[in-house]
Amino acid sequence: MLDAFPAWREVPGYLGITVVMQVIMPLVAIGLLWVSGGLASLLGIGAVLVLAAAPLTGSPGLTLMVGGHPAPALRQLIVGTMLLPLTVIPVFWLMPVFGAPEVVAMAALKLLLVIALAGGAGLLLRRRGAFFRTAHGEKAVEGVITAVMSFVVIGLMSAVGPALRDSTSDVWVTLAVVCGLNFGAQVAVYLTLTRRGQREAAPAMAVIAGNRNLALFLGALPPETASALLLFIGCYQVPMYLTPLVMAPLLRRASG
Repeated sequence: MLDAFPAWREVPGYLGITVVMQVIMPLVAIGLLWVSGGLASLLGIGAVLVLAAAPLTGSPGLTLMVGGHPAPALRQLIVGTMLLPLTVIPVFWLMPVFGAPEVVAMAALKLLLVIALAGGAGLLLRRRGAFFRTAHGEKAVEGVITAVMSFVVIGLMSAVGPALRDSTSDVWVTLAVVCGLNFGAQVAVYLTLTRRGQREAAPAMAVIAGNRNLALFLGALPPETASALLLFIGCYQVPMYLTPLVMAPLLRRASG
C-alpha cells in the first residue's frame, strides 16, 4: 500500500509544486489571455480553470500506465486537493466570470465544503470500517470508483455527442486546444524535471501537470458558465484517457 501523505521533510516540496501548478501557471495564463483579449472566451476560461484545478483523482493510475512511480502523484493529489479552496482565490479574483469578491468567496467556500465532506467521509470509512483496510476492501473500493467514474465521464461528455453530430467547428477547435494544453503541459514539465535531475518524480509530475480535476469546479462556477463549459470539459476527457497511449512512448523515448 502506498503512503498517501508525504513525510514532513517532503511537505515543503509538495507545497511548492502546488503553488506552481495551481497558482502560478493559471496566473501566467490569465496574463497571456488578457494581453491577447481571450480571457473572457470559453476556451480561455476553460484553459485557466484546467491549470487552476487540483490533480486528477486517477493520476496515480495514469502514472503507473506511463511507467512512473505512483506515490508522488498520490501525495501531490492529496496536497493539491486539500489546498484547492485557497489556491483558487487569486485565480478566481482575476477572472471576469466571477466578478464581485463575494462571488469569489462563495465559490471557494463551495469547493471547501465539497472537499471536506468527501475527504471526511473517506477518512471516516477507512478508520471505522476494517473491511476497507483489507486487500479485498481496497479492490471493492477500486471497483466502485471505476463504476462511478464511468458514469461521471458519460455525463461530462454529454455535450460532445451533439456537437459531433452537428459537425460544428467548435468541437474540433476545442479538441485541438485541450490536447495541446494537456500534452503540452506534460511534455514541458517532464523535460524540465529530467533536466534538473529529478527523473524519478518526473513522470508523476508530468501526468499531474496535464490531467486536472476540472469537474470539481462545476459546483463552484456560475450556472450559466458551467453549462457553457460542458463542451470544453467533455473534450478534455479525451486527452486524459489518451495519456497512457500518447505519453508512455514519448516518455520512454525521452528517457532513452
